[in-house]
Amino acid sequence: MKAAQYQGSQRVRVIEKSLRSLGDGEILLNVDVCGICGTDVHIVEGTSRSSPPVILGHEYAGVVADAGHGTSFAVGDRVGVDPNIACGVCFYCRRGLVHLCTALKALGVDIDGGMAESSIVPVSQLYRLPAGFPPEQSAFIEPVSCAIHGIDLARIRTGDTVAILGGGTIGLLMLQLARASGAARIIVSEPLPRKRLLARTLGADLALDPGTDDVAAAVRDTTEVGADVVIECVGTPRTAELALGLARRGGTVEFFGVCPMGMTIPMEPNAVYARELTIVGSYVNPHTYGRAISVLEAGLVQVDSFQIKSFPLDSVEEALACQREGRATKSIVRPQ
Repeated sequence: MKAAQYQGSQRVRVIEKSLRSLGDGEILLNVDVCGICGTDVHIVEGTSRSSPPVILGHEYAGVVADAGHGTSFAVGDRVGVDPNIACGVCFYCRRGLVHLCTALKALGVDIDGGMAESSIVPVSQLYRLPAGFPPEQSAFIEPVSCAIHGIDLARIRTGDTVAILGGGTIGLLMLQLARASGAARIIVSEPLPRKRLLARTLGADLALDPGTDDVAAAVRDTTEVGADVVIECVGTPRTAELALGLARRGGTVEFFGVCPMGMTIPMEPNAVYARELTIVGSYVNPHTYGRAISVLEAGLVQVDSFQIKSFPLDSVEEALACQREGRATKSIVRPQ
């Protein structure tokens, strides 16, 4: 089969690779779609962990082509793949915190993933898709599941004002989920005009250009006291530091964006104490993949208006560049 393999040192190569035999509890999936996200870009740039050589791709879905013993799926079933595999026996798994598993591994990061014509997947990671579920939407299940976990942790209350830094895929998903959670006002900061326009279309009350607008002043003018919840979806030290200043006293700041490893920001602990801020991180998608399918099927999150660009597997480097440079809201690889 043909696959896009990350080989370390910022090298991605499309290779031919033989498939091994299926083990018990495994299925062979013919991949329909595989989304590219910021994590893939960070992996290739060397600023996020991975275990090369590895076939990239953790946002994928497809059709069951073969099933090993001990599976409940049949050839022809359309399925989505939750990429995060927990050990089930460590301290965190036994506390129900599977995403904090000390041996957590992810398809497309540590184990060969979905940026390939075919993928071997443990049956425990599969979710059957509803009849008629659009294939292109399948690439959004995993990011929506991560966003749902972030919304759970943000604890948005009906009537809250929410500020979102970043209007890319995740920021636009957060925008819609925040509104569905009862947010009365949503402020989005995004430098690209096309994405600001899309944010307004999807329900943002205010879409700011951080290059020309004073985001902190605009949030204060709108709210008088600051945002109830601030969700950082960019993953840069600058926006992480800005997020801390946008929350009201007693507010919540959530770090969702993936800052490069080793990056730090200045923070005054006394200001956190005196303002009684809640600072939370949001990491992957514990037990939210099925909920993401339901959210997309019900239309609570719309992705049809996103600027989506599809690429053949041979053009994976162009797809990565397109996502990195913001030329699309979402880049998708179609291996078949």
